[in-house]
Amino acid sequence: MHKPRNSFIAPGITRVSRSSAFSKRALYKKQKVSAEKAAAAPATTKTVQVNGEKNGKERVVALNKASRWYPAEDVAQPKQSRKTAKPTKLRTSITPGTVLVLLAGRFRGKRVVFLKQLASGLLLVTGPYKVNGVPLRRVNQAYVIATSTKVDLSNVKVDEKFDDAYFKKEKTAKASKTEEEFFDEKQPKKTISESRSADQKSVDKEILAAVSGVPHLRAYLNASFTLRKGQAPHAMKF
Repeated sequence: MHKPRNSFIAPGITRVSRSSAFSKRALYKKQKVSAEKAAAAPATTKTVQVNGEKNGKERVVALNKASRWYPAEDVAQPKQSRKTAKPTKLRTSITPGTVLVLLAGRFRGKRVVFLKQLASGLLLVTGPYKVNGVPLRRVNQAYVIATSTKVDLSNVKVDEKFDDAYFKKEKTAKASKTEEEFFDEKQPKKTISESRSADQKSVDKEILAAVSGVPHLRAYLNASFTLRKGQAPHAMKF
């Protein structure tokens, strides 16, 4: 004998709820959904009068004529991104004055002083340049090791002009080279502008004063980080 899905446990109390019974009986499949009337499609043609008895008097003409020419190759359309830009979260171990070890790039292995985080999420660091030759640079925090050594930057004020636009390279027109210039091994040296040099000195001046007040800190910043055989970075305390 067929037993109902939803039986009464007590008068007025069913075994399962109304929503569960609705789901078990699959009543949602039997619901009628009223279809909305489709909107009238916009007109794509129009009827024009044609002169001449043998031309039929009327002719149907398209409102928007197709172009006579079409591109030989498909033009790539940019894909619309739904992602929203979020500010990069700074690691808790990195604070202004923290000594970082660079792990990649031209100055890998060098120890630098962290100044501030830029709007792009990159870190603004400096050597100082007079100590280890590292100028003001932007580095990604994924390629640095934060050490427990800190430099007192309470008297150091980082100017607001040191932002991402400050480090953007200026585009220069490429001059055509002759065959002799192309195969010439001697490349012209890049000159640093006087304003950049002055900015570097102004930032490093107060940092050098703070470094000189701590014994052996200057030598520590000057020494490059290296690993010897048998040393495990994950087991070391920086």
